[in-house]
Amino acid sequence: MSQLKRAKPTDIMATTTKCVDTIRVLAADTVEKAKSGHPGAPMGCAPIAHVLFGEVMKFSPSNPKWVDRDRFVLSNGHACALQYAMLHLSGYDLSMDDLKNFRQLGSKTPGHPENHITTGIEVSTGPLGQGISNAVGLAIAERHLASVFNKDAHNVIDHFTYVLCGDGCLQEGVSSEASSLAGHLGLGKLVVLYDDNQIQIDGGTDLAFGEDVLARYAAYGWHTSTVANGDTDFEAIRKAIDAAKAVTDKPSIIKVRTTIGLGSAKQATAKVHGAPLGTDDIAAVKTKYGFSPSESFVVPAEVQSFYADRKTAGDAAQAAWTKAFGAYSAAHPELAAQLAGQFEGKLPAGWDSELPTYSDTDGAQATRKYSHHALAKLIPAIPAMIGGSADLTPSNLTRVPAHDADFSKTTPNGRYLRFGVREHGMAAVCNGMAAHGGLIPFGATFLVFSGYALGSIRLSALSGFQVIYVMTHDSIGLGEDGPTHQPVETLATLRAMPNHVVIRPADGNETSGAFKIALNNKTGPTTLALSRQNCINIPGSSIDVVAKGAYVVSQGSAGTKVILAATGSEVQLAIKAAALLEEAGLPTRVVSFPSWELFENQPVEYRAEVFPEGIPIVAVEAACSTGWERYSHAQVSINTFGTSAPGPKAFEHFGYTPEKVAEKAKKVAEHFKGAAPVPAGVHGLTF
Repeated sequence: MSQLKRAKPTDIMATTTKCVDTIRVLAADTVEKAKSGHPGAPMGCAPIAHVLFGEVMKFSPSNPKWVDRDRFVLSNGHACALQYAMLHLSGYDLSMDDLKNFRQLGSKTPGHPENHITTGIEVSTGPLGQGISNAVGLAIAERHLASVFNKDAHNVIDHFTYVLCGDGCLQEGVSSEASSLAGHLGLGKLVVLYDDNQIQIDGGTDLAFGEDVLARYAAYGWHTSTVANGDTDFEAIRKAIDAAKAVTDKPSIIKVRTTIGLGSAKQATAKVHGAPLGTDDIAAVKTKYGFSPSESFVVPAEVQSFYADRKTAGDAAQAAWTKAFGAYSAAHPELAAQLAGQFEGKLPAGWDSELPTYSDTDGAQATRKYSHHALAKLIPAIPAMIGGSADLTPSNLTRVPAHDADFSKTTPNGRYLRFGVREHGMAAVCNGMAAHGGLIPFGATFLVFSGYALGSIRLSALSGFQVIYVMTHDSIGLGEDGPTHQPVETLATLRAMPNHVVIRPADGNETSGAFKIALNNKTGPTTLALSRQNCINIPGSSIDVVAKGAYVVSQGSAGTKVILAATGSEVQLAIKAAALLEEAGLPTRVVSFPSWELFENQPVEYRAEVFPEGIPIVAVEAACSTGWERYSHAQVSINTFGTSAPGPKAFEHFGYTPEKVAEKAKKVAEHFKGAAPVPAGVHGLTF
């Protein structure tokens, strides 16, 4: 910005125009070279990107993880050629060769932004609506951390979250959920620039999207404004952003009317959305903007100079913050150490010693209640933990006495979030909080409603975000609410997701162990599937044994003939069934199997100890059988939807009784006669 202040107005306009034109051409070149991608939005949004990166935002390319940087989210991730161009021009670790390698195998410029691949990308976007929803989480994190750590004149957390989104983002339901929440919470440091180019893949947006977007957002409680000419009125964009930043009690959305693919022969049509311009068209575009049609990937010297100055200014701002943080550390050493530790992902010393432990003489409780007891200890012990429920707090049992305040407009220091009936938005917001850093978010609902949140949970896993999902009412055991609320296929769906740890604990110790795993799992999400029905405390269970994924809870008599492998509330059922089998002279081992993912991380030798060769395995779980063939020879499972009945009656109806389980185990043992092949998930072979 200092460069702009030094220059004459005519020079400023000339420099700005040249920068914007360079961005348009560079993005078009990037897509053209790949013969794949989306040139239209990058060309149309170049002025917005230049004003943000060239004038408004606070960032340091030399220190891309600077705690107090402004966050930028490209919600319409298909326009990533624009973001890559800006990262390159701004001096991030993204070379011109990286732009030339757009959408190629192993490149740093994948087809949609991925935070774990490209430095400078905050969140992985592409599924529309996710980015703007993540941004709500980013803004919540900034607001909360600022309220906790800023003291006296030391504003060590003081930054904005900027979003560029398109029509598609605002059509997706997840963005409505998150935007409604943002307005309710009054997140004044969230600024959204809406690229109103009136085009989507099918054609004009009038085919399917005729609402007054700004009226909708005003109803959500947002500050709204319009830039009528986003193609060339750079000053109007600047003023609109400045005005939005001045509104501190509401998030802001700026509708910017742009022309998709501006300069192309196909501008303002769907044809420029998702395909390269083509040789003749891109040559004409270059001529129009003063570039040689025979040259590609050109950045004029004055543009290089402008962004080099911006990089210098950003690095200087980061250095000044570091100096200020030193003064803050001297004045508030404990807070400074805590803040640094939270951003480094460190947990307080001895935190896990707070986890509740149980003996088999302790009374039975639902695992959701064991979860409540664990949270009651963890929330005061770990200040970074923040989260809440999608309007199911009394059922999920996620609010504990240490939650002395909800996070709200007036109490941003609170660590309990009332997400409302917004499961998908909740998960997306949790992703944003995780992306921000300094916090460990959790979100809760019924397990079956993880189906609503699945798109965001998938991005938790893809992005490597530490999000804890507390999912209760995990089976037909929830009872009378019936099949609409009884998850049957849900566990299989969640387990199928890469980089996602799913744990279905059987008792209090396993539940505490599940939280220990989740809090130590810093490279992806963990889902806890928790019961409404009571679970006894299993003899031999412990917190640490959960890390094995599966372990023997009942050895049985010598010469084991069959193994019952169960999860959650069905472990106690398997123990009762094993007792019947032992009485009938059939030696039976019982294995608690809380997590497939954790078990598969164990050495083959350990897996073979739990499931010895030749002994048939019967899986017992109140869910569908899908996936269990990897670990067992037969299953006691449900491959239909559930039924409305009291929980015990529902279990009985579907054959979850000691007698029925024992009957099946006898048949399986008789069939294999000690010569059962080792399941693939046990011996670990992959071909």
